[in-house]
Amino acid sequence: MKFRVTSINFDFIDNDFEMPPSMQQEIIQSTIGSVWIADDEDDLIEEITCATGWCINSIDYHIVLK
Repeated sequence: MKFRVTSINFDFIDNDFEMPPSMQQEIIQSTIGSVWIADDEDDLIEEITCATGWCINSIDYHIVLK
């Protein structure tokens, strides 16, 4: 299925580093601006986490095409 992310909240803080807000916004906009191909919601979250390197706190999306 193809997914379009409409809203996403990443966990941009880890033990050693907090990403600057301008870089956070770039990743968010890149994620929202892309069509993601995944099997289901869990796979979508895994795809985005692997692509960005950041865990997701929350996500909203709609299915573009099955």
